[in-house]
Amino acid sequence: MEERLVQVSSTFDDEGAALELADGVVRARLAACAQVEGPITSVYWWDGEVQREREWRLVCKTRPGLADYLVKHLRALHTYELAEIVVTPIIGGDPKYLAWAGGERSATTSAAGVEEGDAS
Repeated sequence: MEERLVQVSSTFDDEGAALELADGVVRARLAACAQVEGPITSVYWWDGEVQREREWRLVCKTRPGLADYLVKHLRALHTYELAEIVVTPIIGGDPKYLAWAGGERSATTSAAGVEEGDAS
């Protein structure tokens, strides 16, 4: 049976900030891995007009029970007034990769001081 995973993603206006958060969530064992993609161009409505900004996307793989902790961690350190932080289920993929990510995260609860299911 495949390990259940989710992706938690967010965007940042600075590549260094995105990389620093990627390092931090992996070291804290809140995510098995994290990728920083970019630059990307985001187009959105803000302050009464269409905005166009260069950003970097951070994508983290984690267990559903740790997603709330990861979201709170990203929100606490994010510089945006209203940060895009979304959780997306992973419904399939390479079984070996999914097993690796699941096994890598098996140490997350003790290393991060978090018990899955305790997020509030």
